[in-house]
Amino acid sequence: MLKQRSEFFQSLMMLNDLFFLSVGWWLAYWIRFETDLLPEPEPHFLPHYMIAWLIVLMVWTAVFYWLDFYRPRRLSSHKREIVDVLKGCILAMLVFLGIVFLLRGVVLSRIVVVLFGVSSFILLNLSHVVFREGLRFLRRRGYNLRHVLLIGTPRQVNQLVQKLQAYRQFGLSIAGVYLTQQTPAEMTPVPRGYLKDTAELSRLVKSGAIDQIFVTLPLEQAGKLVEIQQWLDDEPITLHFIPDVGDLAKLRGRMEEFDGLPIISLQSSPLHGWNSFRKRIMDLSIGGLALLLFSPLMLLIAMLIKLTSSGPILYRQERMGLDGRRFKILKFRTMVKNAEHTTGPVWATADDPRVTPLGRILRATSLDELPQFINVLRGEMSLVGPRPERPVLINYFRKSIPGYMLRHKVKAGMTGWAQVNGWRGNTSLESRIQHDLDYIGNWSIWRDIKILALTVFGGFRNKGAGGIRS
Repeated sequence: MLKQRSEFFQSLMMLNDLFFLSVGWWLAYWIRFETDLLPEPEPHFLPHYMIAWLIVLMVWTAVFYWLDFYRPRRLSSHKREIVDVLKGCILAMLVFLGIVFLLRGVVLSRIVVVLFGVSSFILLNLSHVVFREGLRFLRRRGYNLRHVLLIGTPRQVNQLVQKLQAYRQFGLSIAGVYLTQQTPAEMTPVPRGYLKDTAELSRLVKSGAIDQIFVTLPLEQAGKLVEIQQWLDDEPITLHFIPDVGDLAKLRGRMEEFDGLPIISLQSSPLHGWNSFRKRIMDLSIGGLALLLFSPLMLLIAMLIKLTSSGPILYRQERMGLDGRRFKILKFRTMVKNAEHTTGPVWATADDPRVTPLGRILRATSLDELPQFINVLRGEMSLVGPRPERPVLINYFRKSIPGYMLRHKVKAGMTGWAQVNGWRGNTSLESRIQHDLDYIGNWSIWRDIKILALTVFGGFRNKGAGGIRS
């Protein structure tokens, strides 16, 4: 029965996709040949487009089926599905173009093919968003549910129960819970209660009332999985294992696979592949535009520095960035020439006599940091990220603050999550590190945009300008 329902929804989604693909194909045809939106159309033969349309339906169906695109995705995100749609559309388009090339008698407009390529990706994503949200709407109301059994230690099971109850749109109904340790009083209640022993667990599994099983255990108890599989008596039920890595997962943990071997990453950067490309594009586009817009102001500041004090206009200081690599950060000079010759590398203090009158204004408004747009364009920094620190101070911080060096898993930024939350200047280093690690662990391009907006509308005032500079 479960397999039949799954196949029904898969078929329904496939038919839905074929409909939207058809809409995309004939929409592209209509725009090219039936409207005045584009230049005068070339001669065309409608039967060729009928043949190509049938090829499109067959190729996209075959490619998406081969990619196992219509598998159940209850725990998958829209972002992951969009990426899968993109991959499928690119592969299907390549196959389609290859077939059309071999069928030399079929002549198509390049504009129609390009318009279809773009519209098919957009329409298929729209199709899937509508379809998935419709299913989630039904699941919240008790339809299209999958019944799950939870097995594990009280703390991990309690967390899983709370998450499943909070995300009802996944349609995972808790049909039973078995704890491998004694039940504490503060456990979250479940509708059908907790199983008393393994015999009751086995009867529930064999009754056919369970669709999936989630086992969540700390790593030191992972060996118990073999015993749990014996309890299940080889019943053909989907079994998920959720390892509790606890304090071992320091940063952006994720699961990968290498030729069938599961690999758990306990600490890694979120900025690799497509994410790194998107962030770099944002840095180049916004950073380049900002440098252009601020160039008159930067020229004025440079002239004022030259007129009011002796010494260079720009101040270059060694900082530590991505993966511990060192670079020279650029700032407008705010102190007297050779300010650290007598004091050595120390933080500025309130009413620091080394700061020039103009420098106090620049530091208070953060205008001294405008030259860092050059660091951004060079690729040494990003617009958003943890603020870079000096290596001589980092050698001290890493010994006294746990997890300090993990902030170097991404590029240093002109502004960051810690700064827009007020942790700048003479403030708690521990709180800054917590915010930096939270930023890395939960990074998204939209969070970068939010931080930039908070910086522009409220982050240029630096209350700690006279104190520690981050």
